Amino acid sequence: MPSRQRGQGLVEYALILALVVIVVVVVLALMGQQIKNSFQDVVNTLQGP
Repeated sequence: MPSRQRGQGLVEYALILALVVIVVVVVLALMGQQIKNSFQDVVNTLQGP
């Protein structure tokens, strides 16, 4: 595989990784409070009365 094609492949993987990171950040930003509340409910249940 010539180095130019290998470099192009690395750029494509980097772009895909960047897209995945952006999606994860957006999902966490939108659902962060809901996730926090869910974990807090679990903690409260485990602590009991």
